[in-house]
Amino acid sequence: MIVKPSADGIAAAVSAAAKKGPPPVHLWNPPFCGDIDIRIARDGTWFYLGTPIGRAPLVKLFSSILKREGDSYFLVTPVEKVGIRVDDAPLLAVDFEAEGVGRDQILHFVTKTEDRVAADADHRLRVARDAETGEPSPYIHIRAGLEALIDRKSFYRLVELGCHEPQDGESWFGLWSSGVFFPVIPSNELP
Repeated sequence: MIVKPSADGIAAAVSAAAKKGPPPVHLWNPPFCGDIDIRIARDGTWFYLGTPIGRAPLVKLFSSILKREGDSYFLVTPVEKVGIRVDDAPLLAVDFEAEGVGRDQILHFVTKTEDRVAADADHRLRVARDAETGEPSPYIHIRAGLEALIDRKSFYRLVELGCHEPQDGESWFGLWSSGVFFPVIPSNELP
C-alpha cells in the first residue's frame, strides 16, 4: 500500500529539522500508516516513485526523520510512520578527516546528508565481507541503529592509515580512532 504523507506530518518534520540537532525520532512512536515508494540506493541516492530526488535539502530533511526498527526503515513524525526501502545502508559516508596518529588518532566522518561523527565506542566502524568474493563493505554507526556505508575513495584512504594489532590471540589489520581499535581483516588474510 502506498500512502502520501499529510501536510501536517511534513510540517512537523520541517519544524523539527529546523531546530539544532536531529529530531528526537527515538521518542516518536506514531501509528504505522503504510509504505511509501521511497528507496535509498546503495550509492546514497534517494528515489521517489523510481525517480531520483534531486533536491539535497529535501533528502537531508528526510534523513533526519529516518528510524530503524529491526531490519526495517521508516520515516517518522510525531503523528505518522511510513515504511521505505533501503538497499544497503540508509546513509553514505563521503569523506573523513584524520586527526592525530596511531593510537591517538581520531577519524571524523561526514555523510552525504551532512551528519558528522567521530569513530569511537558509540560510533563503531565495521567491515562486512561478501561471502563469495570477499570484497569488503565498510560501515560506520551514525545514530540510533543507522549506519553509513563508507564510500570507496574514503575506504582506500582509511586503509593507508591502518596498522596491525593483536586481537584475541591473532594479528588483525585495522584502524585506531578515539582510543578504540577497529579490526578490518585478519593480517594473515591480506594478499
